[in-house]
Amino acid sequence: MIQTAVRVIVPPFFYAFVAGTSMNSTRTLIGPFNRVEGDLEIQLDMDTDRVREAWVRVPMYRGFEQILQGKTPDDALIITPRICGICSVSQSVAAAYALADMANVTAPPNGQHCLNLLLACENLADHLTHFYLFFMPDFARAVYAGESWYAATAERFTAIKGTASRDVLPARAAFLHLMGTLGGHWPHTLNLQLGGVSKGVDSREKVRLLAIVQQFRRFLETTLFGDTLEVVAALDSVAALENWRGQAAPHSSDFRHFLHIANALQLDKLGRATDRFMSYGAYHLFAQGVWQPETGSVQAIPFEQIREDLHASWMSGSDEPLHPSQGVTLPNYDKTDAYSWNKAPRLAGEVVETGALARQMVDGHPLIRALVAQSGGNVQNRVIARLLELALVVPQMEQWIKSIQPGEAFFQPAQLPADASGVGLVEAARGSLGHWVTVRNKHILNYQIVAPTSWNFSPRDREGMPGALEQALVNVPIRAGETEPVSVQHIVRSFDPCMVCTAH
Repeated sequence: MIQTAVRVIVPPFFYAFVAGTSMNSTRTLIGPFNRVEGDLEIQLDMDTDRVREAWVRVPMYRGFEQILQGKTPDDALIITPRICGICSVSQSVAAAYALADMANVTAPPNGQHCLNLLLACENLADHLTHFYLFFMPDFARAVYAGESWYAATAERFTAIKGTASRDVLPARAAFLHLMGTLGGHWPHTLNLQLGGVSKGVDSREKVRLLAIVQQFRRFLETTLFGDTLEVVAALDSVAALENWRGQAAPHSSDFRHFLHIANALQLDKLGRATDRFMSYGAYHLFAQGVWQPETGSVQAIPFEQIREDLHASWMSGSDEPLHPSQGVTLPNYDKTDAYSWNKAPRLAGEVVETGALARQMVDGHPLIRALVAQSGGNVQNRVIARLLELALVVPQMEQWIKSIQPGEAFFQPAQLPADASGVGLVEAARGSLGHWVTVRNKHILNYQIVAPTSWNFSPRDREGMPGALEQALVNVPIRAGETEPVSVQHIVRSFDPCMVCTAH
């Protein structure tokens, strides 16, 4: 496992961003981070008690968009899942949707149910993994040893050694058996096609799938929530959440345990970014749109106004931000003033946040709307939204399984045109994922991917506007004597980064 390292450096690219920095501040590079997917470094300009500014650096180049050039469109269904080992189904679905858009085909109901089940299984397994194995172990750090809740938290959530690991890993493994039944294996499941899925479900498999999901439900209800999923999903206000939390002891369930810590550390005051949230819509269950904080309402996404800015990216290309359908990916590590392999996606020139919190804000869940109205997007609210989705989606998975009709079609054949363009939009666990593809003479001319972490962890654009995480880290408090600010760790992981999905 990669261990967190901290070193004070002044790399060449950094001078362009810290001109005028106070002589009393410290310039520090934190990274690579442990317990995140891929490589991540955060450049911090710190005073003794707070973070002044932050620069989020993606130091690993992947090149998938170049790999896809010249391939046949069908190859995208095989290549794009390799972008990531923990959200490969999301990449597969986005690729399948992009090709389906080109071919003007939709999956039959059985195919859509299976696709939803595969995507939901991956997303919910990711939410579970993030909470237990990535996020909560930070509260078992020695810096919190003086807190009244520390002993119980360390026993429960210490990485690898805590009792939570022994509980959650078997439950997660059993839940992922759904992938084996529907897709043969995971990751890089290959049965997702532009017209549905290539493997059907018979009556015995339908029973097996329902048993898998119901077993997962029992784990969530007995261990994570200590209550039924329906009760958790129905929480509709801050007062209702606080009342529910107080109905049992803090350690009676892991969700209550988190809420107790969040209240003690005031995590609702940590890591606020733009409060502008975007969701492409998920499972034909959660709505599509963008939450505008100025109006306090959801508006349609102006897809034609998505742009990628290369100003602070190690990329060559247009000085003007381009729509992904026109985008290029040409690496240039010698570029002056650049500091990340990530591009800077913007929606109508604005920074947006994606993820579970964004999905539930756009969809209008009353608890999430109330929490954001009270304290905005922050560490606490991102985690609550992620866990809330477990309570919301598992019952829906049961309904999708019951709706499958064995013997009916799971796949609609389609012919891909020789020259066409398409877009595939999907909600991965971490938020909005888009694939834009252009095909000429039966081969891929251009393929551009904008992942959720591309949005949340973007660098500055040509106007100097920091990305969502860069904004969320400003003015974060630093404890006396800290060299690895634990508050920075909480904020970074509250976004659940997947750095390898910044596929450039």
